[in-house]
Amino acid sequence: MTGEIRKRSVVIAGHATSISLEAEFWDALKTIAEGRGLSLNALVAAVDSERSGNLSSALRLLVLKDLQAALPRQASNTDSP
Repeated sequence: MTGEIRKRSVVIAGHATSISLEAEFWDALKTIAEGRGLSLNALVAAVDSERSGNLSSALRLLVLKDLQAALPRQASNTDSP
């Protein structure tokens, strides 16, 4: 884990904007987007349309919520014989 900040341009509602996130968050967002059958731009646009605060923070929270949603499934899968 490097924590290196990467700035990327995305298109939201037809306008280009840049977002700065740690490389690990970009990787996780790409994985989430693929899992939902979305492009990264489409995922970011969806988060943008529902957020009430900072977009970078909203994207980090999406990654956290996705991870938290996966944890109980992993725990229950390992608990069964």
